[in-house]
Formats: sequence, structure tokens, C-alpha cells
Amino acid sequence: MKRFIAYGIGVLTAGLLLGATAYAHTPLCSCNDNGDRTITCEGGFSDGSSAAGVSMTIKDKSGKVLTKGKMDKMSSYTFQKPAGPYKVIFDAGPGHVVEIDGKTITE
Repeated sequence: MKRFIAYGIGVLTAGLLLGATAYAHTPLCSCNDNGDRTITCEGGFSDGSSAAGVSMTIKDKSGKVLTKGKMDKMSSYTFQKPAGPYKVIFDAGPGHVVEIDGKTITE
């Protein structure tokens, strides 16, 4: 009986550990200049999950929020290109944040 319980606990522990690994995913976000004074960002996760609803924030170099929004159902977000230096923040929660410096965004 003790052997059966120990075996069951071992299987349960292994299942929990493997299950947690299977759900791990890395946030991905890339942005492109559309050439019409707008920027479009597309996001997702390394496991293929959608980024629909993920918070997007555009900040100037001092950290002031210029605009906020969310990824649409196609996991994209378009905003007006700021006049000065800026950064894009894709925020899907703790450990799932991507920051993109505006000067790296090209056509």
C-alpha cells in the first residue's frame, strides 16, 4: 500500500511539473513604421497563443504616457507615431513585458 501511495505521489508530482513547463511561453512583439506617420505592432507568444487584449503603452523618453490601448483580436495595435523619442511597451503581466525603443522601428 505504501508503495502504491509513493508511486501515486511521484506520478502526480511529475505531471504537475511537466504541465507547468508545457504552459510556459515567451512574449513576442514587433513594430513597423507604416510610412504614413503610424506604427503597427504585432504580438503573440512563443507557444502560438494570441495576444488579443494585451495592454500596449507608448511613453516618451521621460516616461510620460503618450497613448494606451490593447491589442485587437488579430493581435495587432496601430498608433500615431510620436514626434520625439518614444518606447512601446507590450505588457501581458509580470514576466511577460516587451519594451521596444522607437528608434529601432523602421519601414
